Amino acid sequence: MLRFFRSTAPSALVPEMPADLHLSADVASVFPNRGQVNIPLADAREDDIAGRDAIERGRHLARQGLWTVLSQEMKAADEARTSAPDGMPIADLLAFGARADVVLAVEHALSDLKEVRDYDLLGGISELEDEMRENAGDPMIALVVALAHIDIAWAWRGTATEAKLPPLHQSRCAAHFDRAAAILPACREAAPDSPLVAAADCALLAGQRKTRVRVADKYERLITLDPHNQRHMRAMGTHLLPRWFGSYEELEVQALRNAARTHDIWGAGGYTWAQFDAIVLDDEACARLDVEYFLQGLRDILRHRPDQEMVNMLAAYCAITIKKGQGQNAQADAVRAQIHEAANWLIRDHLTELHPLVWAHAANGFNNAVRINSTERFAARGHRDALRAIGNLFSEELRKGMDVTFTPSGPRLSSH
Repeated sequence: MLRFFRSTAPSALVPEMPADLHLSADVASVFPNRGQVNIPLADAREDDIAGRDAIERGRHLARQGLWTVLSQEMKAADEARTSAPDGMPIADLLAFGARADVVLAVEHALSDLKEVRDYDLLGGISELEDEMRENAGDPMIALVVALAHIDIAWAWRGTATEAKLPPLHQSRCAAHFDRAAAILPACREAAPDSPLVAAADCALLAGQRKTRVRVADKYERLITLDPHNQRHMRAMGTHLLPRWFGSYEELEVQALRNAARTHDIWGAGGYTWAQFDAIVLDDEACARLDVEYFLQGLRDILRHRPDQEMVNMLAAYCAITIKKGQGQNAQADAVRAQIHEAANWLIRDHLTELHPLVWAHAANGFNNAVRINSTERFAARGHRDALRAIGNLFSEELRKGMDVTFTPSGPRLSSH
């Protein structure tokens, strides 16, 4: 039987709550062992609240026309480099909320082109452009508009291959990327040290497939401005894959350079972050990985960031995410197996509580674009995946009827 506890305090074991009993039965059916797994469960709502609140704050300020307040809050968050527990910059989340109504309206209109009207596609972005003109010289407001154009470009791009994209979609996608490209230079000039602006500059790369663009240079600037945020390094690695702007050789070189540049902050972790998503997306990149250095990077990341959010993320990545795409490349599978094995020491030596949302995102490759209709159901799925991974890891002990209880000092084994 698998048992779990809900706790708002990282190390506190509290009595089971009736609301969670339906999950207990479900998990037990997946892994019907004789022993019990007892682990504190972080409230999924607590994990999600900082990011959700920032998005809703941005949406509220835009709806109320409080653009000056929005700009001030974005600038303050950007300068302070504040982020949500998952690493998303708060300034980015505020900007997302501010443009969300406009972007969602376009996405909704494009979902049914038979009923589409020009106003549905252009009305919202035109209003944002008006706000930008009324607040001329404000880089944060201009940035919201530029990011809205990038999002709308992606809405037109959709999921179709480039060869199958209708001409109208191609031209509208290119037009919105071009408009974003026209807005961003003024933002860079007004806020040269802004990570948010630098990140937008990198996001614009998707619409500017020019061989002369030095992708690594753009990301190097962003990472220099905000070296504590691993998301920038992960994005760099993805964009350096051959399918985007780089090559396997450049990915490896830049991952090593990134480790050297950020050594004081992440140790070898700079290499690991740069390869983190790339090796999940590309078998050849995975096969070429310096796996020993990657694993050393995992240890260095935890040495610098030992919080449970990070432990859960790395454990979930090694237990679940890295296994995606198995069976296509023997060399890549050998690398995946070594990384998967790291879940053992990550869970046994570092895990003290479960963050269900982190594990749920791991199953999707930590894809931020995944739409979540129900946080509770999404977290429940992650919870089941996590307990299955823990149950498999301690399968021998559980079969012997031993209980596995996670404490602040690690898992403790006991007999009934």
